[in-house]
Amino acid sequence: MALEVVMPQMGADMTEGTLVRWLKEPGDTIERGDIIAEIETDKATVELEAFDAGVLRQVVDAEGDVVPVGEVIALLGDADEPMPEVERRPRTEKPNPRAVAAAAANADAVDETFGSRRVRVSPVARRIAGDAGIDLAEVTGSGPDGRILRRDVEAAIAVREDHAPAGVPTVEPERPAPPPPPADPARVEPLSRMRAAIARNMADAKQQQPHYYLTVDVDMTEAMSFRRHVNLVLEDAQRVSVNDLIVRACAVALLTHPKFNASLTDEGIQYHQQIDINIGVALDEGLIAPALLDVAPKGLPQIAEESKALVERARAGKLRAEEYSSGTFTITNLGAYGIDVLVGIINAGQAAILGAGSVTERPAVVDGEVAVRQLMTLALSADHRVSDGAEGARFLKEIQTVLENPTRLGT
Repeated sequence: MALEVVMPQMGADMTEGTLVRWLKEPGDTIERGDIIAEIETDKATVELEAFDAGVLRQVVDAEGDVVPVGEVIALLGDADEPMPEVERRPRTEKPNPRAVAAAAANADAVDETFGSRRVRVSPVARRIAGDAGIDLAEVTGSGPDGRILRRDVEAAIAVREDHAPAGVPTVEPERPAPPPPPADPARVEPLSRMRAAIARNMADAKQQQPHYYLTVDVDMTEAMSFRRHVNLVLEDAQRVSVNDLIVRACAVALLTHPKFNASLTDEGIQYHQQIDINIGVALDEGLIAPALLDVAPKGLPQIAEESKALVERARAGKLRAEEYSSGTFTITNLGAYGIDVLVGIINAGQAAILGAGSVTERPAVVDGEVAVRQLMTLALSADHRVSDGAEGARFLKEIQTVLENPTRLGT
């Protein structure tokens, strides 16, 4: 029987994906778990895993095609069984960002007519040419559609100065000192697909999910000492970061506060059986948050090792589909940038997000006396439709208690 491979939905907001590359060809034998293709979403490139075994009999879409979620992109089956015909969809292409940028840059240009030649001139280029006495009819534009840009006028000025007779200074006509030049028009940078997706998702989440916010200062002095001692006996790949401590503490707290590992559906609150924690990864193009899967039963060394590998795959564009779409709770951490407080926006389909700041030395009252301690501020943003402030306070207090008593973190 033919088995359909469809464009997966990796995130509640995903409606289509781009087929970047086929890693298998028709006729190849596919085992369950094999990576058969790479799919580009608005925010990441992920690897498409085969959920069935068989022979890849037909590839429906070509590399570069944009395919709606749920549409068939390939067929698996036995080597000799007849396959149903699946028609190739008309190819859909995304707008070229460079073309959009060129159109935006050309929007402020003004037409100039020089004899039979009609060209567009940017306002800055016209002003500089006027100040320098440059005839625009003699300037060749290098911009889109021959548009004359600032650099073209400056090049013409340089050529004129190079050809001035030796020893004879170029004499400019006397004119009143011009007013200070106006600032260049504001640059418009078209949104990348990732930036547009982030903007859309965050606006939707903020508008549709009523947030409430709670913060607490956590005394990390004992946890940092615990981390140093643990890392003395661990290999490099398993050495624990501050974020790994937070991930483990959240996993412990989520076991006893399942409302924060839930989603709101039309039927009610859906509690997730598995704790999959998204961790924020900053890329040049924007922020993504792939998931560490099934965190609850894992110790700190395993969390640390899997976290490092997850970040490497995210930066290399090699995320797996389940890592991109399976998160049930999110941690966002800007402590490495020296930020004290980070208040996050909840990811769509989740009930809460935890923001973490840096661990810094600050004065604190200990046993009635002021002492210097290593403190970190945590900020919980939660969906008020799923939980109330008192429940959020108990959950955040549990995370604080685990971190301040690091033996509860395990090893």
